[in-house]
Amino acid sequence: MLPATTTSEAETRALGERLAASLAPGAVVALHGDLGAGKTQLAKGVAAGLGVDPATVSSPTFTLIHEYAGALPVYHMDGYRTKRPEEFLALGVEEYLYGDGVCLIEWPQRLGNLLPPDTVHLELTHAGGDTRHIRLRGANGGP
Repeated sequence: MLPATTTSEAETRALGERLAASLAPGAVVALHGDLGAGKTQLAKGVAAGLGVDPATVSSPTFTLIHEYAGALPVYHMDGYRTKRPEEFLALGVEEYLYGDGVCLIEWPQRLGNLLPPDTVHLELTHAGGDTRHIRLRGANGGP
């Protein structure tokens, strides 16, 4: 399934739906990529694959965490506006990261060392137009 290249938002969401089938309770997926790389579209697909209406899924940039009820709870987080990992600790992020749902985290580097060691790190790259490259990153988000 990965690496993959998608050429539309619909294809990026479809990839997310396929990814959802491999996620178990407690899974944490870190979505790395610049603005416009497709992180939220991939999150919509994962949520859809877990039984959440993708139309209800939006970027949590301003709220930091969105919760969705599906076959598994989906916790969609965004670290873009945070300055320090402690801001997430104050929100009780450990309950999400070590809970029974699936965590999807945009801008995961802002969470520092809070991510569990078995976090799945995906790199999304905007390749012009509607084309996106998605690949699995190494452990701890490295290349």
